[in-house]
Amino acid sequence: MLILQDISYIHPNKDLLFNNIHLTVNNHHKMALIGNNGIGKSTLLKMIAGQLSPASGQLISSSTPYYVPQIFGQYNHLSIAQALHIDGKLHALHQILQGNTDEANFAALEDDWTIEDRCQEALQYWQLQQLDISQPLSTLSGGQKTKVFLAGITIHQPNLVLLDEPSNHLDTAGRQQLYEFIRTTSCAAIVVSHDRTLLNQLNTVCEMSAHGMKIYGGNYDFYEAQKQIENEALHQDIHSKEKALRKAKEKERETIERQQKLNARGKAKQEKAGVARIMMNTLRNNAENSTSKLKSAHTEKIDGISQELQELRATLPDVDKMKFDFDNSTLHKGKVLFTAQHINFSYQQQPLWKEDLSIQITSGERIALKGLNGSGKTTLIKLLTGSLQPQTGNIQHADNHAIYIDQEYSLINNQLKVYEQAQQFNSGGLQEHEIKIRLNRFLFTKEAWDKPCHALSGGERMRLMLCCLNIHHQAPDIIILDEPTNNLDIQNIEILTTAVNDYEGTLIVVSHDAHFLQEVNMEREIVLT
Repeated sequence: MLILQDISYIHPNKDLLFNNIHLTVNNHHKMALIGNNGIGKSTLLKMIAGQLSPASGQLISSSTPYYVPQIFGQYNHLSIAQALHIDGKLHALHQILQGNTDEANFAALEDDWTIEDRCQEALQYWQLQQLDISQPLSTLSGGQKTKVFLAGITIHQPNLVLLDEPSNHLDTAGRQQLYEFIRTTSCAAIVVSHDRTLLNQLNTVCEMSAHGMKIYGGNYDFYEAQKQIENEALHQDIHSKEKALRKAKEKERETIERQQKLNARGKAKQEKAGVARIMMNTLRNNAENSTSKLKSAHTEKIDGISQELQELRATLPDVDKMKFDFDNSTLHKGKVLFTAQHINFSYQQQPLWKEDLSIQITSGERIALKGLNGSGKTTLIKLLTGSLQPQTGNIQHADNHAIYIDQEYSLINNQLKVYEQAQQFNSGGLQEHEIKIRLNRFLFTKEAWDKPCHALSGGERMRLMLCCLNIHHQAPDIIILDEPTNNLDIQNIEILTTAVNDYEGTLIVVSHDAHFLQEVNMEREIVLT
C-alpha cells in the first residue's frame, strides 16, 4: 500500500531534517510514529499526504491517504464542507435532485450518491449533528474542528489515514471515542501522538531519530519495555566503560611510577660506578624517551576509552542526564490551603455549576481536576488562585506561594533570552557560572543561552520552566498544571513526570491524559459537571 525507500528531506534553508527513512505500511496496518520534537514527524506525514516532496528517495503509494492535521487555523476561512473537500459533490447532488441534469454535475458527483448520507452519519457519530455543513470552520472549538476532520474519514473511506496529534483538543469523552474508532476502523493508519493510551491501540511503533527509523512490533507498552531493556544494557555498557577507564588510568600511574623508580635506580648505580658524564646523558635521554613512549601509549588508550564513554553517554535518554533539585524542606503536610464553601460563578447570568461547590484542599495533596470542555476547570483555578472572586459563597486562603503553569508555559517571558529568563528566578544570588551549570543540567548548552524564548519549542519551554524553579530553589507550596502535556513529545512528558514526582508540595493537575495522571500518582479527583 505505502512504501518509503531511503527518504530524506531538506529544509528550504538547506538544512537536512532527516534521511535514511525506510517504511512499509500494509493494508489494515495501524502504526504509531514517535520521536523527539523537531525530528520531522509532521513533515513526514505531510510528505506521505503529498503536500511536500522528498529531497531524495522513493515514495510509492497505491492510493491517496486522508490527512488529519495537527493545526487547523489555515482552514478557518473555509466552510466545513470546503475543508473536507466535499462541497463540490454536495452541490452537484443537490443540483441533480432539483432537476439540473447538466453533465458537469454528474462528472462532479462521480456516482457518489451516498455522499450526503455519509456526511450525516459521520457527523452524528462524532456528536456534531447540530453543525451546519456550510458554517465556517472558524466558528468551531478546537475539539469540534478535530472531530470534523475525523468525520472526514467515514465520509471519504480512504485505505490509509494520517493522524497528527488527533487527541490534543479532545476532552476525555472525545478521546474515548477516538480510541474506539482507531480500534475498530478497517483503515490502515499512521498516528503521530504523545497520548500513550492512544498509542496502545496501535500494533506497531516506529521510532524516528536522526539515524533513521527503527520499528518495534508491538504497542507502546511493548515499545517501552524494549526501550527499558536497551537502556539497562546501555547503562551497563557505560558502567563497564567507566570501570575500564579507571583501570587504564590506574595502570598508567603504576607503570609510570615503576619506570621512574627503575630510572632512578639505574642512575644511582651509574653514578656509583663512575660512568662518564657523556654516557650518563645518553642513558638519561634513553630513560626519558622510554618513559615518554609509555605515557604516550597509555594516553592513547585512555583517550580511546574516554571517547567511547562520551559517545555512549551521548545516547542516554535526556531524562537520565538531568538532575532535579527541588528544596521541599519548608513544605508542611496537612496544612489547610483552601476552604471553599458553596461557591459558584456565572457567565451571562448563567451559573457555571448546577450545584454550588464546597471543597477543601490541604498541603501535600495530589488532585486531578476533571470535567468536560466548558465545565469550568479554568474558572475554578482562577477562583482558587484569587484572580477571580466567587459570585456566591466564599473561599478562605491560607498564605501560600502558588505557581500556575499552563500548556503554553506562559510564565516564560518571550522578550527575554534563555539565560536572562533563568536569571529572573535567581532569588538566591547564584553566580553566573552556577546558573549556567543548571541550564546545562536541563539540556541548555552554551549555544542556547542567547536563544530568544519566543523561539523555544513546547518541550524547551517546559524544561526552562523546570530549570527556573530549580534556580529559585525553594519549591512553591502549590503547583497547578493546566493541560501540561498538550504540546510535549513523549520524551519531554517523561522529563516532566520525573520532575513532578520529585516535588512534595500540593499538586493540582487539569489533564485529559489518563496515563500522565496515573504516572504522577494523583490521590483524589475533583469532577466538575
